[in-house]
Amino acid sequence: MAHSDFRTPRVFVATPLDGAPVSFDRDQSNYLLNVLRLREGDDVLVFDGRNGEWRGRLGLAGRKSAELADLRPSRPQPPAPDLLYLFAPLKHARLDYMVQKAVEMGVGRMRPVLTQHTQASRVNIERMRANVIEAAEQCGVLHVPVVEDEEKLDRTLERFGRDEPRRRLIFCDEGEETTNPLAVLSALPRGPLAVLIGPEGGFSDDERRTLRALPFVTAIPLGPRILRADTAAVAALAVIQATLGDW
Repeated sequence: MAHSDFRTPRVFVATPLDGAPVSFDRDQSNYLLNVLRLREGDDVLVFDGRNGEWRGRLGLAGRKSAELADLRPSRPQPPAPDLLYLFAPLKHARLDYMVQKAVEMGVGRMRPVLTQHTQASRVNIERMRANVIEAAEQCGVLHVPVVEDEEKLDRTLERFGRDEPRRRLIFCDEGEETTNPLAVLSALPRGPLAVLIGPEGGFSDDERRTLRALPFVTAIPLGPRILRADTAAVAALAVIQATLGDW
């Protein structure tokens, strides 16, 4: 597996990459030319989330516009991660952090799920997508997780068994009798997974009963301490990836 080059500037582009020259938009051009102060001929890495990573040489397309030419493959595109990340949205900075860490931890898709105790009244999907791209740029990630529209928890559960018949849903429940998630996870067969993280106030009693009654759901604890929702997200993804994922 080719290693990431963290010394060369790296930019996500929406245009499919095939070796043809790339034109950067205004914000990207400003970042490369004025923030990083790159010069004509400097190397830049680009990726589109589908066709691997490419290296090219920076050129000027005008006073304020940059382009990339002489593209050559740098890293091939790996298979997309098959981990669905469901989470109750948090407020502003903590949500930004949680989304960025989910990208780093290797999720394939993410969907905000509205629960009874969700405190965030609005979900800024475009801001989430921008955070996904920024995290992928900074961490050398080639797959850009898909950010799906928000959905109420009961709606997600209603269609989960139908639309995801082979996928097991793991939800983090502070009410578990044991404190060791490894004991539960190690007993599960390998296969498609989803992880559900609750809101800052936790799942309601009704939601916990509903989740526990579903045949495709497995509850796990996250240790003996009560974790903040954003911390719980990182902890859950780490232990699931280490036990059943691609680590």
